[in-house]
Amino acid sequence: MSTKRIVIIGPAHPLRGGLASYDERLAKEFIDNGHDTTIYSFSLQYPSFLFPGTTQYSSEPAPKNILIKVIINSINPLNWLRVGNNLRKLQPDIIVVRYWLPFMGPCLGTILRIVKKNKVTRIVCIADNVIPHEKRFGDKSFTTYFLKPVDAFITMSEKVLNDIKHFVLEKPVKYIPHPLYDNFGEPIFKTEARQYLQIDETKKVVLFFGFIRKYKGLDILLRALKILSDKTQDIYVLVAGEFYEDKAFYENLIVELGISNNLILRTNFISDSEVKYYLCAADVVIQPYRNATQSGVTPLAYHFEKPMIVTNVGSLPLMVSHGKVGLITEPEPVALANTITEFYNIGESHFIPFIKAEKQKYSWQHMASAILNI
Repeated sequence: MSTKRIVIIGPAHPLRGGLASYDERLAKEFIDNGHDTTIYSFSLQYPSFLFPGTTQYSSEPAPKNILIKVIINSINPLNWLRVGNNLRKLQPDIIVVRYWLPFMGPCLGTILRIVKKNKVTRIVCIADNVIPHEKRFGDKSFTTYFLKPVDAFITMSEKVLNDIKHFVLEKPVKYIPHPLYDNFGEPIFKTEARQYLQIDETKKVVLFFGFIRKYKGLDILLRALKILSDKTQDIYVLVAGEFYEDKAFYENLIVELGISNNLILRTNFISDSEVKYYLCAADVVIQPYRNATQSGVTPLAYHFEKPMIVTNVGSLPLMVSHGKVGLITEPEPVALANTITEFYNIGESHFIPFIKAEKQKYSWQHMASAILNI
């Protein structure tokens, strides 16, 4: 395929988090395949009063050999006009734009409308969500505004694919599973990971990883842990991720349930350089979500070759073959507790050969080719 000039619009360094990691890894794939690729990221992504975490910025070094322009202000319409005109004149062959939140609709929709005036650039959206997990006034109108100038869509879950079809009927939409996050280092031995995190090597450790929000069901897992701890004291839950809502609810629940001795809380933001330690320290990665589209935690688990326990919601079960790479359960405490017990009865080693075979499907080359071809 001929060399293309590609612009990715979405979060990137110095912003932190899964979206930024994804955009940087996708840019690397395009660059490795000979395409002239630049990321247009945000000088202001969210106003501070809308951001639930401690900071929006990474303390890690910038990725090597990727041009990132920190240029988009999500709340300044004059900035949208400047960026749109800049990209219109640049005339990239393809713009790949991330869409994950209706709040971004006015900003990104305006930029893309201006770009389309050059009659050259094709716009492909990677849609993480179209209908958000937590609904707010204006969601539908903001999303509709954003979608109109987009030429084609890639989704990483069948749910989002179906959601898009409620908004647009005549444009190409393709489902491509979330590629593996392979940019956090290679797997390390469990003993090394636990030594780094100062976790007893003899403990049975279940990992909840990622931002803590209601839809992710940490409270369901805590209630399941209560059921388990009443029967045995040798199962521990490692919670690794920052609170994106009021942590007092969880603190009070932990006291109420009396499970603090079976919890390992690391509720700060986990830097990119430390991700491998948390994944590799665990016996199993658990996603007790109430609802979901796709999850960036699943590709992490695949990369670090960790079995998964996921709830039967959204597209989570599509990437987890029951009894092979993990177990599927229902999003309620008794079912979750029983499934954790089942996992340990089966044993971690049973799942590893299946994970090694299955992970080969989820390549960045597959995603990059789909974007170019659609």
